[in-house]
Amino acid sequence: MVYLLISVACSVLVSVLLKLMQRRGIDTAQGITWNYLTASLLCFGLLDPPLATLRHAGTPWAELALLALLLPGIFLALSASVRAAGIVRTDIAQRMSLVLSLLAAFLWFGEQANTLRIAGLMLGVVAIACLVARPERGPRTDGWRAWALPLVVLVGYASVDVLLKRLAAAGTPFAASLQVAFIAAFAVMLLVQGLRLWRARIAPTRAALGTGLLLGTLNFANILFYVKAHRALPDHPAVVFSMMNIGVVVLGTLAGVFGFGERLSRLNLLAIPLAIIAIGLIAAGIR
Repeated sequence: MVYLLISVACSVLVSVLLKLMQRRGIDTAQGITWNYLTASLLCFGLLDPPLATLRHAGTPWAELALLALLLPGIFLALSASVRAAGIVRTDIAQRMSLVLSLLAAFLWFGEQANTLRIAGLMLGVVAIACLVARPERGPRTDGWRAWALPLVVLVGYASVDVLLKRLAAAGTPFAASLQVAFIAAFAVMLLVQGLRLWRARIAPTRAALGTGLLLGTLNFANILFYVKAHRALPDHPAVVFSMMNIGVVVLGTLAGVFGFGERLSRLNLLAIPLAIIAIGLIAAGIR
């Protein structure tokens, strides 16, 4: 249970740190760049990825390349969503990506649907609709971003999950996939920073480096302790799954509302219990 609590805390702290970086004027794109350097070093040092397995002829390089592009893109979208829609709606969107992942599992990976999982999927769709509703009436400076960016986060994280499933189906070890994706994502973001320096004269800053190192540590710790939780409770995957997702929804809500004074409409608030119930139903349907 300790592993799960640490993983939940790290997941929410990623959003909190992005919010604090924005408030203090720290370049989040630079922070995300150094985040991937940190994550790749921690992955190599702590998970000992079997990189030799990637030399096999059947290595799915197309999926790995797509994952390398998608990871930094979705992290940038996460940062933008935290700015425009807030921590609460962004974290719920991130967790409700499991609805699309579940649908993909039914359609493309041959998983069997059952009553509980279908009910969870349908309720999850309703929760998503409530989630993207405008948080308050009247004109907003965020405009369409307040509802569009959480949807981008939702679709992006679901796409990452689908790619990881395809890599697993191809026999690529999880740690090796992460290592390659982190290094490639860092290379992509480093190229982006080079272009920004050349075109807009946006130079690297120490503040972005420091917060980026912390961001990468939190990002990797979230993954590491989630994996450790599954290994500690190998016979209870549904418990790990539900506690992780429900924990992030609840803690993210507390952080956003009480830590940053985020305002939610009644529909936004309704999305919270609906999301929790949907996660519980999906978890109960895990065999």
